[in-house]
Amino acid sequence: MTEPMNNKLIMGSQTLETIDEMVTDVVLDSKRHTKTWFMIVLAAFGVLQLLPIGVGWLLYQGIGIWGNNQPAAWGFDIINFVWWIGIGHAGTLISAILLLLQQQWRNSINRFAEAMTIFAVMCAGLYPALHTGRPWNDFWLFPYPNIMGVWPQWRSPLIWDVFAVSTYFTVSAVFWYVGLIPDLATLRDRAKPMWVKKLFAFLCLGWRGSVKHWERYQQLYLILAGLSTPLVLSVHTIVSYDFAVSIVPGWNVTVFPPYFVAGAVFAGFAMVLLLAIPVRAMYGLKDLITAKHLDWMAKIMLATGMIVFYGYMLELFYAWYSGETGEMTLLNWRLFGPYRYAYYALIFCNGIAPQIMWWNKARRNIGALWIVSLIVSVGMWLERFVIIPMSLTRNYLPSADKMYYPKLFDFVVFGGSIGMFITLMFLFVRFLPAINIFEVKEQLDHMKKHDSEHELAGVH
Repeated sequence: MTEPMNNKLIMGSQTLETIDEMVTDVVLDSKRHTKTWFMIVLAAFGVLQLLPIGVGWLLYQGIGIWGNNQPAAWGFDIINFVWWIGIGHAGTLISAILLLLQQQWRNSINRFAEAMTIFAVMCAGLYPALHTGRPWNDFWLFPYPNIMGVWPQWRSPLIWDVFAVSTYFTVSAVFWYVGLIPDLATLRDRAKPMWVKKLFAFLCLGWRGSVKHWERYQQLYLILAGLSTPLVLSVHTIVSYDFAVSIVPGWNVTVFPPYFVAGAVFAGFAMVLLLAIPVRAMYGLKDLITAKHLDWMAKIMLATGMIVFYGYMLELFYAWYSGETGEMTLLNWRLFGPYRYAYYALIFCNGIAPQIMWWNKARRNIGALWIVSLIVSVGMWLERFVIIPMSLTRNYLPSADKMYYPKLFDFVVFGGSIGMFITLMFLFVRFLPAINIFEVKEQLDHMKKHDSEHELAGVH
């Protein structure tokens, strides 16, 4: 289905009151939730049940139930960790960086993307903890005084990961909650059952909408945006150091930090589109999440996808230009080895498929946009597979080479994390406003003032 393009970010004859109704009714009116929503949540919750099964058996048996081996000690666990962290980057980019750059088109999608960030980081955090094999001893990763004098190895980027990801999650969660406060007050004022009023009154921290409240809110929101902005770049840069500081063939290249950050934004925007398109259709939010919003996200996805594809070409060039035996062996392994189909699928998903976004008609075609977003999400997972186990299975010593094959419980835990993410996202849509009400209303006010100025200019 192709939607007509319009430069307006709010469509229809919307007023401040209709915006309130459109967004709050999704939360307060149970009739807005169709059978589709219940079927999605029920299916996702069913898939979520794989997670406690997989994790419970893992804790009982150990990580031998996964396909990890030597030398491929990193398998699905670290693949999925990096993939989920990357998905979470679009939320902070939309919320923080675009806020500081005063990009008004972010207003209708930032709340949705922020929630996606938090839930994706929650899914990502499962894997490093489980990968250690004894998560009940993970407190050794944190520096605290102890009689044994055991301290974390600060020269290891794995330790940097612990603090980078935990900081990213904390700041993102606070940023998300602070942005919710005015809208929680709107829900409090519009709710009819007394217990619902009291619940939202508690959550909105006594918000009255006074000048002092708005002043302090704006100050805090900008401070948090300023803190979040460097995190977008630093978190996935540190994740890339897990690979770049090693001497494994295919890993120790300086292009990894910008390449990983671009890939994270690429994957994040693909996931935002993948979820936002069906949600806007289910709840009739097309006037607020317009074709213009989707067009901008598609353009950013195309731009970051070109950076990622350039990174793929650089990897091939570095291996060929270096002439180093280990790098050339890995290059041949990727192009002609038993995993070659994953590599060629990666090139198609992340390099070829997004090129359709150069055409306006493709960006306006909702079905095509959704399919490309799905292909990109698969491609970004394949990228992690190509980088991690494919590199580890070919090392400097041919005698140490060993194939990596994921086992059943690799897929069980991964499927459970996907179920957890989808369940949390659709519960969020049900119980909290998925669109930033007050920012959209502010944007509508600016649009009306702009139109009035143009009318007056036309008259004179």
